[in-house]
Amino acid sequence: MKKEPISICIAGAGSTYTPGIIQAMLNVKDMFPVAEIRLYDISEAKNHRTFVIVDYLLRKAGKSIRILETTDPKIAFENVDYIFSQIRVGGLEMREKDEKIPLEFGLVGQETCGVGGFAYGMRTMPQFLELVGQCLTYAPNAWILNYTNPETIISEAVRRAYPKAKIINACDMAISISKTLADIYGYDHDAWIPDYYGLNHFGWFTGIYDKEHDRDILPDVLKRAQEEGVWLKEGDDSWKETYVNLGRMISYFPDSIPNNYLEYYLMGDEKVAKADKTYTRANYVMDGRNQYMDHFYQAILDGDSDNLKTYTMENEIHGQYIIDIAVSLHQDLNKRFNLIVPNHGAIENLRADAVVEVPAYVGAKGVEAIRRGAPICDFHKGLMEAQVASEKLWVDAFFEQSYLKALQAITLNQTVPSMLVAKKVLDALIEANRDYWPELS
Repeated sequence: MKKEPISICIAGAGSTYTPGIIQAMLNVKDMFPVAEIRLYDISEAKNHRTFVIVDYLLRKAGKSIRILETTDPKIAFENVDYIFSQIRVGGLEMREKDEKIPLEFGLVGQETCGVGGFAYGMRTMPQFLELVGQCLTYAPNAWILNYTNPETIISEAVRRAYPKAKIINACDMAISISKTLADIYGYDHDAWIPDYYGLNHFGWFTGIYDKEHDRDILPDVLKRAQEEGVWLKEGDDSWKETYVNLGRMISYFPDSIPNNYLEYYLMGDEKVAKADKTYTRANYVMDGRNQYMDHFYQAILDGDSDNLKTYTMENEIHGQYIIDIAVSLHQDLNKRFNLIVPNHGAIENLRADAVVEVPAYVGAKGVEAIRRGAPICDFHKGLMEAQVASEKLWVDAFFEQSYLKALQAITLNQTVPSMLVAKKVLDALIEANRDYWPELS
């Protein structure tokens, strides 16, 4: 076991998820001995809010870890060992536009799916590639553990610009789904070894080996989902509806468990019809997690000990998953995670240059994707091929600054019904993102 103290940087530290990452890190300090945390964000105000909260959490836990805040990438990255990235270019204000503009054209309005996800990706690619370049300059030996969305688009851009970058692209959605299903149906998730494949927010569980039962229990879970439905025990109404829809998707296609984000592709018309065009998920986050952080921050500044008792930063799956990956990397544990990687034959009958999400082992040398060993079915393959082509055209549009490629990408996207609608929404997104997107011609 490695014992030496390490230094980390969290890029996009103003995120409301940063305290959860820190909390997860503190729980494994023997395995991941962090001596210094650098908080980096281009928003000085949000970064300072996080600094005050994290400093409070460290003092409350009695941990002597050096912490600093900065908007200078050199100070942030120089000689650190690990960089956790979760940047959101344009903040929640632009997320709101990503969600509401598509709805004006009768299209799915969502943060990472459909044309909203494309808009977010076009904003993020230039900033994220700049960040990777800075990491390579100031910390060439550091590992970048990336949570920045939309992951497939960002991963494809990095693959093209920095093919040798030491970066691990991860998403906690698949493990969140499997943990939730285990909880709903009374299984021990720690005994599960799920088989999963797809693209980010676009995949399927095709097996769940349960070590306690010594067999694949996917058929049991699928049967219960069809007979009992999928009812989330806790959470807000939108997530409860999402899991109900997960059960509905299983009832139509009862051979696998889909990622719940597939509701935006398989049930897009219903999602649009039910959507509140004036109050989307971005507004919910602004009024929820964001305000919670603001109030927590103010209570710390005010020294309001009674009020502070009501604020906690729980060890959420989001933070735990990325820290578990870091520990496996640091300690050479070769543990298994679902990660976003170049295909290179992991899915044998899907194009080799696709960026896929599949099980992989993580050790000191990095990521080793697990090959499926069997072709995937035509239904999944057809959906994935269209999505891969659409996303690659979008990344082409960025690198080539091509309006044509952007229009082709949106026309091909499975949430868009025609080229006529594609052009209208593309032009509206260009206008809304003039301060962020490259000029397309």
